[in-house]
Amino acid sequence: MLSRRVARPLLAAIFVSGGIDVLRNPGPRVQRAEPVTTKLAQALPLPEDTETLVKANALTQIIAGTTLALGKLPRLSAAVLAGSLVPTTAAGHRFWEEESPQSKAMQRTHFLKNLAILGGLIIAATDTEGAPSLGWRARRAAKRAAQRASDVLPVR
Repeated sequence: MLSRRVARPLLAAIFVSGGIDVLRNPGPRVQRAEPVTTKLAQALPLPEDTETLVKANALTQIIAGTTLALGKLPRLSAAVLAGSLVPTTAAGHRFWEEESPQSKAMQRTHFLKNLAILGGLIIAATDTEGAPSLGWRARRAAKRAAQRASDVLPVR
């Protein structure tokens, strides 16, 4: 469908562009993410080096963004991007910690923008392109198998 061919690259563009920017200049993101990644590294089996985490997230976003834009594994790509957007948002846009009203407003806007993008990614990750879901297919197959079994087996 044309709308998917247009929408996927539009949704993916920010991840590819942002990921490339982070790989070229990770410093500001590393500094912003440090307080969050330090706590996460204590609780989860993650590298303690924030720059490594930031670059890995950027690379993930570039790869998943590219595959989403190309329409290759779009549901998986969108799910991966959604998963990468959550820590990006939590680490990069902590508006509640900002002191100046301008910084607080700017970070809140970025936070809400990321939530909107997350909503689009959730839709993309669950889009079956009009085909029935796996759950529906499984239930239908089970009903058909039960019907065939009842047709073959004598009823007492």
